[in-house]
Amino acid sequence: MKAYQKLFLPVVALLLLASCGSQKDVPYFQNADYVDLSRSQYLYDAVIMPKDQLTITVSTTDDKAAAPFNMTVPTPYSVNNRSTYSQPMLQTYLVDNEGNISFPIIGQIHVGGLTKSQAESMIQEKIKPYMAAMENPIVTVRMPGYQVSVMGEVARPGTFTVSREKITILEALAQAGDLTIYGQRKNVQLIREDATGKKSIYQIDLTDANLINQPYYYLQQNDLIYVTPNKVKAQNSSVGSMTTLWFSATSILISLTSLLYNILK
Repeated sequence: MKAYQKLFLPVVALLLLASCGSQKDVPYFQNADYVDLSRSQYLYDAVIMPKDQLTITVSTTDDKAAAPFNMTVPTPYSVNNRSTYSQPMLQTYLVDNEGNISFPIIGQIHVGGLTKSQAESMIQEKIKPYMAAMENPIVTVRMPGYQVSVMGEVARPGTFTVSREKITILEALAQAGDLTIYGQRKNVQLIREDATGKKSIYQIDLTDANLINQPYYYLQQNDLIYVTPNKVKAQNSSVGSMTTLWFSATSILISLTSLLYNILK
C-alpha cells in the first residue's frame, strides 16, 4: 500500500501542475495593464478589394439629377409557377481584378485599395460636372457582401456576413461561439489576401493585449481565421482512430475464427 501511495502521489501532483499550466493559457489579454492603448486610437474604415460587391447611392435636392447615377434592376421571383418581378433594387457593382467598376455616365472608375470614404469623395467629384452648380451630391458606398470565415477549434465554425463592414477578430470569434477548450489561444492563424492577390498568414496570440495595436485586429473582407487544436485534441483524435482500427481488426478476427470453426466442425 505504501509503495502504491509513493507512485500515486507524484502522478497526482504532476496532473495538478499540468492543469494549472493549461489554465494560464486560457484568459485573453493577460498583459492588458502594460499595453499602450494610445496607438489604437483611430477609426477603422474598410478598404475596397477585388471581387467586392458595392452599392453606390447618389442623393441630390433634385431627384432627376441623381436618377441617371442610381441604376436599379428588377428582382425576379416565382408565384404559382409564374415568373414576376418585385420592386426594383439598387444596382450592385462588382469590383474586377484590377480594382475597377463601370459606373453610369462616368464609365470606368478605379476604386480598389480605397477606403469607402475615399471612394465616396472621388465619385462625388466625378459626377459634379454633370449637375447644376448649386447641387452638392451626396455619395454613399456600401459593401453588402462583407464576409469573414472562422474554422478550427470553435463552437460554431462557418462564414459570417458583417452588416456594418467593421469587425474585430474577437467579435468574429464570438460569432463562432468562441474557442473550444481544445483551441490554442496562442496560435490562431489569420489568412489574408490583399488588393493585389498576395496572401499572408499571421500568427495571433489572443493572450497578448498588444493584439489591439496590430493591423489584423480589425478584419478585412474574406479574411479566414483558423484556430489550431492543442495537443490534447490531437492525442484524443489519435486514440479515437486507433480504437476504431482495433475494433475493426477484432471484428474481422472473430468473423474468421467463426468461419474456420464452422468449416472444421
